Amino acid sequence: MTETTSSSVRLRPATQADVDTILGLIRGLAEYENLLDRVVATPEKLADTLFGAHPAAEVLLAELDGQVQGFALFFHNYSTFLSQRGLYLEDLFVRPEARGRGVGKALLKALAELAVQRGCGRFEWSVLDWNQSAIDFYQAMGATVMPDWRICRVTGEALTRLGRPV
Repeated sequence: MTETTSSSVRLRPATQADVDTILGLIRGLAEYENLLDRVVATPEKLADTLFGAHPAAEVLLAELDGQVQGFALFFHNYSTFLSQRGLYLEDLFVRPEARGRGVGKALLKALAELAVQRGCGRFEWSVLDWNQSAIDFYQAMGATVMPDWRICRVTGEALTRLGRPV
């Protein structure tokens, strides 16, 4: 992934030196979604999972006037139907003071470009059903909100129980 500039938005891949900034953006997203109490990420965990021996995801940072104002955290998934990998956007967040200035659009366009460059068959993400402004934004960018699909998740004690050897 290379550094790009779109109008006044500068995009760049995150480095390990950005871990505290990334954590701040994650907390900003969680606060916006009323989920701040669920954030257990630490700088150490982020450093390991994003920049350690086996990175689980990548992060693209967006700057305005030299200040990081947004991020996109993404990773590859796989479609058996397409027999092709896809790009999955886990989190997209733009600080409130930078919204409406092209940051989110620049991040989405850069990830779509990256998906094409990497030969991905899909570029996907989830959106909370109450976040109508995000839904409208994504649809304006060409996304289809998939009405027939629901996210399934197993965490905590339920994951421990399900993962016990038979």
